[in-house]
Amino acid sequence: MMKKDFVSIMKICVLVLLVMLLCYVPGCKKSSPESPEESSPKQAVTKDTTVTKSAPPAGMVPIEIKLPKPMFVGTPQSTKVANLEKPLGKPRPPFLAPAGTTNVALGKPVASSDEEPIIGDIEMITDGDMEAADGSYVELGPFAQDVTVDLEALHEIHGILIWHYHKQARVYYDVVVQVADDPDFITNVRTLFNNDIDNSAGIGVGKDKHYTETNEGKLIYAKGLKARYVRLYSNGNTGNDLNHYIEVAVYGKLVK
Repeated sequence: MMKKDFVSIMKICVLVLLVMLLCYVPGCKKSSPESPEESSPKQAVTKDTTVTKSAPPAGMVPIEIKLPKPMFVGTPQSTKVANLEKPLGKPRPPFLAPAGTTNVALGKPVASSDEEPIIGDIEMITDGDMEAADGSYVELGPFAQDVTVDLEALHEIHGILIWHYHKQARVYYDVVVQVADDPDFITNVRTLFNNDIDNSAGIGVGKDKHYTETNEGKLIYAKGLKARYVRLYSNGNTGNDLNHYIEVAVYGKLVK
């Protein structure tokens, strides 16, 4: 009898354990770890393409230059120009200068080694017209020629911008830019640019590169040099032996 009761008790215990096990398993089912996408809301991954522009140096501001429209697309016909700089392929960076800097050459007197230009008048070189249209340029005689701009007073010069002739993709030879305190260029003469690689103009051998004329002109930095007169030389171009000027702008401030 006692053995029979024990067997009954064991059966009851087994049943209780089975019931408990069935209740416990669903709650303890092992859950898989959440993936990063499931553990937090999905976020679009975007590449930060923001370009941080550095602020200009203290006291310097971009100088607004209204450029003429471009007149050609391409490269010079002559590919045998020595020491030719590669095209930038994009607009040049802004020209920075002290606040209040303006084109102080606008309307100022101009003299030239060729007193009777083939085309145009010398005064057109500082008239503010930078376009390459017919009637907007001055054509000087062949070989080495120069023009001199009189600023009529001592100025702090920060940049000189030259347009020779940009209706065609030309390269001008022996381009030299100097500043001085007197019209004869004897006192305090300083050379800001010289690409005369063989001293054919007789001013000295230069290390600057030849460049292709474009509507942007050639910007030459002067770094605040003080001068009254600006002289520019050239010696023909890849198209012919003549010399051309559309405009010469001198960016500076009057020395008080």
